[in-house]
Amino acid sequence: MSRSEQTQTAVLGALSVMSMTGYALREEIRSVLGHFWSESFGQIYPALAELQRQGLVERRGADRARSSVFAITPAGTARLRELLGEPVQPVRPRNGLMLRLFFGRQLGPEACRNLIREARAEAEARLAELAVARSESREGPHAEDRPYWLLTISAGEHAARAAIAWADEALESLASLPDHAPPHAAAEAPAVSETVHPAREHP
Repeated sequence: MSRSEQTQTAVLGALSVMSMTGYALREEIRSVLGHFWSESFGQIYPALAELQRQGLVERRGADRARSSVFAITPAGTARLRELLGEPVQPVRPRNGLMLRLFFGRQLGPEACRNLIREARAEAEARLAELAVARSESREGPHAEDRPYWLLTISAGEHAARAAIAWADEALESLASLPDHAPPHAAAEAPAVSETVHPAREHP
């Protein structure tokens, strides 16, 4: 699935829940899908225009008095199901924290501990956000969607708890290492000067 198709899947999926303005769609993707999916805001409006051109989305109430509302069409629903049926593409991780910890000897134990503490705090904040999302999911008219939404919230909660448990274990492991300054590059050896021999006097 191409990058543009991924954006279209997110847009069509959000509109399958309810029709909304472009701004509301952007906020819905950010707040509701944000715990497992990130979408560039600069891609949402071009995706809407392309989906409308293909007849997968229709625009309603396009006048100067109020913002247009976008709604998914029957063809759009069929296309959404087609996109969702494609195999999930594996994503190779790019984890900045792990990259720093792998070469942590260059930073020293205390700097690594600080990085881990920050990661733990972020995981705790994420867990709190997911608790709010779980509570909010119980409200509203989307009872048929709720069991599926809760699957994604549960996955996020498990990941956050695992991150907290790992952080505690990592901090305990680093506690046994002595604090020291990061190693410096070995100083370059001074250049060997040429030995100057005094000129011999000729007899």
